[in-house]
Amino acid sequence: MTIQIPNWLIILGGCGQIFTALIYPYIRHNVFDWYNDVKQLKPLNQEIAKTYGRYIQGLNFSFGLIAILIPTDLKNGTHLAIALTGLIAAYWVGKVATQIAYYPMYDIPKKTIFKIGSYFMNTLFVTFAIIYTWLFILNICN
Repeated sequence: MTIQIPNWLIILGGCGQIFTALIYPYIRHNVFDWYNDVKQLKPLNQEIAKTYGRYIQGLNFSFGLIAILIPTDLKNGTHLAIALTGLIAAYWVGKVATQIAYYPMYDIPKKTIFKIGSYFMNTLFVTFAIIYTWLFILNICN
């Protein structure tokens, strides 16, 4: 008997990833005051930082859209399913590892809403890492 991931869980994970993409500008601006920090960089470095921010936002949105639109294809065991779920799993596992390794060294504003938000976002990141790692492993074993 093999354990399967239900489509609704993949779709829910996709919705969560789209949520992270949509909330990302708010977090950068209101929690981290990111734009004021970026203004202190040289113009080229400002554009590089903004571009990487857009990449992150775009990847989160794209991964979510893929999960919502083709959840069955993400678990069919094809080479493409293995590659895509492996990529998404590595992305989220890397995000969680980075979060654990580096972010505790920095002060996040002490407002209650930001503290609750950080727990919520970290829970989402771990959930994404688990879902896509599980999908990746199931695809390899398929």
